[in-house]
Amino acid sequence: MSNKAYNILQNSDGTLQFVEMPATHAYQLSALNLRLHKELAKLTADNVPELPRAVAECTSLELLEENASPTNGLTYINELEKTFSSIRESSYPLVSLLTEIRALQAQLEQWYEEEEELSI
Repeated sequence: MSNKAYNILQNSDGTLQFVEMPATHAYQLSALNLRLHKELAKLTADNVPELPRAVAECTSLELLEENASPTNGLTYINELEKTFSSIRESSYPLVSLLTEIRALQAQLEQWYEEEEELSI
């Protein structure tokens, strides 16, 4: 059984984005994405980012488009944190959202470190 899973995200232009996650954490990215979309409308800053929507999770992924490749989960969550920390707002719900993003970021960092140690 693979220890990887994939989150499929859809951008506003319809393009798909594939994020490779530890199987134990894929649901957390989906749940975080749903929460971010729920709270995004409450932000009043002028630089609120567009965020792709989670459309599916799967345990295996075979990409047929030769130019398509999954994004590493930690890379994706680092970019998400960078994007949300640049929003010029310092009140709820942004503080709460950043806390959730950073919690998943820390879990992924630990997971990848443990995986690296196991492969040595």
